[in-house]
Amino acid sequence: MHRIISARPLPGYRLDLRFEDGVQGEVDLGPLVGKGVFAVWKDPAEFQRVFIDPVSHTVAWPGDIDLCPENLYEDVIAASPAVARDKPEAGK
Repeated sequence: MHRIISARPLPGYRLDLRFEDGVQGEVDLGPLVGKGVFAVWKDPAEFQRVFIDPVSHTVAWPGDIDLCPENLYEDVIAASPAVARDKPEAGK
């Protein structure tokens, strides 16, 4: 499981994320705004309330909103191919 250790909200419904293994990068969550449970994000102040859930180690928001850390990890890697090259290899 990929544990998120830092999450910082950025303009445009983006998050700067850092994972336990050192992988860091941004994800764009703008496409989720207004859909289902993410309707509350129409108020940008609600998006800014992001926190790290101490149990699941992923990003979460009040109202039991959270996102899968594995998907976020893959999104960070996909957005920054250089991140994948800089990532320490498992077991080394």
